[in-house]
Amino acid sequence: MDRFRELLACPSCGGMLSATWSCGGCAARFDFADGVPNLRLPAEGATETVRRFYERAPFPGYPPGENLQILHARAERHPFVRLIDRAIPGDARLVDVGCGTGQMCLYLARADRMVVGADLTRASLVLGAAAAARFGLDGVQFVETDLQRPGLRRGAFDVVYSSGVVHHTPDPRASFARIAELARPGGLVVLGVYNAIARIPSRLRRVAARLSRDRFVPLDPVLRDREQDPARRDAWVRDQYRHPEEHRHTIAEVQRWCADHRVEYLRTYPSAVFGDTPEDLFTPAPDNWDLERWLTQIAWMGTLGREGGLFFTIGRKR
Repeated sequence: MDRFRELLACPSCGGMLSATWSCGGCAARFDFADGVPNLRLPAEGATETVRRFYERAPFPGYPPGENLQILHARAERHPFVRLIDRAIPGDARLVDVGCGTGQMCLYLARADRMVVGADLTRASLVLGAAAAARFGLDGVQFVETDLQRPGLRRGAFDVVYSSGVVHHTPDPRASFARIAELARPGGLVVLGVYNAIARIPSRLRRVAARLSRDRFVPLDPVLRDREQDPARRDAWVRDQYRHPEEHRHTIAEVQRWCADHRVEYLRTYPSAVFGDTPEDLFTPAPDNWDLERWLTQIAWMGTLGREGGLFFTIGRKR
């Protein structure tokens, strides 16, 4: 734990934390239980509503009997996961903001990487910490904290990864600003949010789900895969169709966030450039044409739209 403390900070003042979890700046004290420090300050409104939502059903959860080999095999079914693992150096300091139950953290905790998994839901973090201990992984540390006032050191991370989080916050643009602050100059920011156009099929399924009280959710391939695992099926239904806070964004909107917060836009995944299949996610896209971006997003309704419409934007901190 000591080697991870330099990546953490007091959420109240940003001060250094001691071995007893007290702040050297403002003298605030924090709890440490179940291997997870609590660096979350009390919150109200939408943030607290979202926290309670995930406390009731941590997402995405672990299938019964899963081991590290099974977790790796399941993760590597997704080309993006393989590409990002290949792109991140073996000695990188990485934070997963809004890590949920931590599967991505456990997958990326290879070589000499230091991986911090941060989330505001303790129930999810405890599951992740237990899995890390069960799998014998000491390169990952889970932290309870809130993105609005994160207990994470600014400018400390080589890679800041956040998937499926910002669009569930009250002010996604402000949330992106806090994520960008965590990356060191030259560090990478990898952001996954719902696309405004690719999300349309899921929004239609959401109408059907609500009208049928979740008895009928048409054309959802994830639910078909989880028919034999009721707990994970229910977690997906809750996350996709019952979430209390949801926003959707275009590529151009996220590019403006990058420009406003000193992040150089590199590319999206999937690529917004026709015929572009990158081997290195951290290289710039060959071009950035407005019409091509719009046509790509329309096409995403038939690809990304099948599993929620999530896309990734990758940028480099200036």
